Amino acid sequence: MTAETVLSNARLVLADEVVTGSLLIRDGLIADIASGSSRIGEDMQGDFVIPGLVELHTDHLEGHYAPRPKVRWNPIAAVLAHDAQVATAGITTVFDALRVGLDEDADMTAVEMRKLADAIEDSVRQDRVRADHFIHLRCEVSAPDCLDGFGYFDGDDRVRLASLMDHAPGQRQFAQLSAYATYYQGKLKMSDEAFRVFCERRIAESEANSPANRAAIAAACQARGIVLASHDDATVAHVEEAVSQGIRVAEFPTTAEAARASREAGLGVLMGAPNVMRGGSHSGNVSARALAEGGLLDILSSDYIPFSLIQSAFFLGEVVDQVSLPQAVAMVSRNPAEAVGLTDRGVIEPGRRADLVRVRVDDHVPVVRTVWREGRRVA
Repeated sequence: MTAETVLSNARLVLADEVVTGSLLIRDGLIADIASGSSRIGEDMQGDFVIPGLVELHTDHLEGHYAPRPKVRWNPIAAVLAHDAQVATAGITTVFDALRVGLDEDADMTAVEMRKLADAIEDSVRQDRVRADHFIHLRCEVSAPDCLDGFGYFDGDDRVRLASLMDHAPGQRQFAQLSAYATYYQGKLKMSDEAFRVFCERRIAESEANSPANRAAIAAACQARGIVLASHDDATVAHVEEAVSQGIRVAEFPTTAEAARASREAGLGVLMGAPNVMRGGSHSGNVSARALAEGGLLDILSSDYIPFSLIQSAFFLGEVVDQVSLPQAVAMVSRNPAEAVGLTDRGVIEPGRRADLVRVRVDDHVPVVRTVWREGRRVA
């Protein structure tokens, strides 16, 4: 039996324009688009209808599983709480970021990362989740146990993305030691002497482990068809290294120089939606808004605030002259989907998945009213 739904009187944000009209959903796919009021269906009351959001890098799940130091929640319950929050923020495809390679900042083990992955995958199989979930491995290449942690995901086809990260002081995200001190010394409550020892150890680990771990993980991902992302590139040399390793997405470049080099090399430049909304990076790095104004921004990620993804898209479409609403929406839907090879979603056009979000904007804040995944209402 054919299942059909009609959404009428909607402002449809298409690939290149916004039109008022109706949308026909048939068997989970977008079947037809009509401008004007020629089709009767569920009245969207003039609200926007945009493609479902695609989130490539969110650390949000960890907070549900480990809400306090030494506290652990049921992993399936943590997945469901995380899933409910991302879905009601308009995210219909989410890459849950799990750590590979653990340091002092991680209050978890590799076994726990695998436990969370199992909870994600079991919840997908049992149809418990609202969004479509994949796994993004955040590989801390400076950590001695990075390859051991990566091994826990050998053969896991839910892993579609891996990022190569090095959070040691004096480079990339924390090129300035003062920024590193502000973040880590405050977070871990260390004395000046303890912080000095901490930095020396992290730098030594990076020098000893990063080159070999980068190469090994890059080769493994290329062999398995896992999309690779760089992380916090700061220089042209960093970008050249990323290109040599088969990187396709440049996550959170810390300078305009690195963002420009990434774009020129054909990488998708990804920045944080919180950076857009705050007007700058919490680490003092380049502004995502400035990159958007310069035509150097392709993809947005909610990072640590799920709702920031849809908020930043409507914000950029409203306040940045160089970015139209369809272009801003593409940064949270079509562009991230295409970057990881998901060509069946991300755009409102016939034949694509009916992953859709109904949005009303009140006082410059988007209000998510309804969310559909493959034509089924999930929020």
